[in-house]
Order: sequence, then structure tokens, then C-alpha cells
Amino acid sequence: MSADRESVLHQGVQAMGLSLTDAQSTKLLAYGDLILKWNKVYNLTALRDPAQVLTHHLLDSLSIIAPLQRQCPQATRLLDVGSGAGLPGAVIAIMRPELSVSCVDAVAKKAAFIRQVSAELGLPNLNGMHTRVESMGGSYDVISSRAFASLADFFAGSHQLLADQGVWMAMKGKLPSEEIAQLPAGAAEVFHVEHLTVPGLDAERCVVWARKSAG
Repeated sequence: MSADRESVLHQGVQAMGLSLTDAQSTKLLAYGDLILKWNKVYNLTALRDPAQVLTHHLLDSLSIIAPLQRQCPQATRLLDVGSGAGLPGAVIAIMRPELSVSCVDAVAKKAAFIRQVSAELGLPNLNGMHTRVESMGGSYDVISSRAFASLADFFAGSHQLLADQGVWMAMKGKLPSEEIAQLPAGAAEVFHVEHLTVPGLDAERCVVWARKSAG
């Protein structure tokens, strides 16, 4: 089964135009195993099947790596909001070791899981934080979320944390046209919406890129 999963992972990564080092491959599969292991006690995700964790979580999160590199090649600090089991934050930390990734969640056991992932997989650039994003301070080049909240709530809740030249990266399913249309004036400027293709996943995926409104 492990060899099968490794093969599916590498085929998926190749289809997305990415490359993996042996260490990254090992860490991604180990991360998937940790999700399944902790899920038995902590209910991190509804998925219990290793194949589904691979496609719906790992490959789904990996689909953002190339767009992130294109949009934010110089980024040094990323905050993943409502990170849950660390998706996509932990995957980004594995793929972009030069990037400091903080995963924040209001549920203590999920933040504890991220810290465990950081320790077990040797990811000094990954940090799990148990708090509400609205009460945080700091400055981040990229603030990400994956199916976390409405765009309006995501932008409003993390507005104080986004660096002046920073960007929001909201991973969504179907194109959230209504959410974009209903954004309050001055909340944020959506400057790019990009469709994502996830190998092995027959579902719509996209990422909404936004920045602070001018003025």
C-alpha cells in the first residue's frame, strides 16, 4: 500500500508540474499517516481512507504550490488561518522550507497536532498556534485559508495581520462569484482568480488572490 501511495503521490505531483525530493516525498506520506493516526482520537478530518487523504488533502494542498511560487516568490512569512489538520499550511512548509509557516486554529487539539507534525517530521519552519485570528498581532506576506469561511469574514478577520504589500490566498471549491460580488467596499481587492486541477479529484477547485484595497 505504501508503494502504491508513493506512486500516486509522484504521478500527481508530476501532473501538476512539480518535483519532489526524496525527503519531501517521505515527509508528505508520513504527514498523511499522522493525520490518519491522530484522526482516531482527535477527529481532525472526516476522511478515514488513506487513498482519500492522499487525493483530497495532500494533492489538493499541493495544487497551490506552483501558484504560490508564481505570485509570492519572495514571501518569507505565511499564516494559514483555520488550518485544522494543517491543510494547506503543513504541506506548504514541507514544500517551501525557506518559508516560515504558522498554522492557527481556534481548536486546541488541532494546533497541538500541528506542533506534533513539526516535531516528528523535522519542520522547524512550521508552527501551530491555538488562538483566534482576530486577536492576533504580527505581519505576514501571505495569509491563506482552505474552505475556511466566507471571503468577507476571512479578509475582515485577518486584515490587521496582512503586510501592506501582502496577499490573501483563499482556496475554494467552485468559483465564489457571489462572495466576491458581495464583498464590502474597501474590504479587499480581488486581483486574480485561478482554477486549480487536482489529479484524481473530480471536483472544482480554485484560488482567490486578493490584496488590501488601495487607500
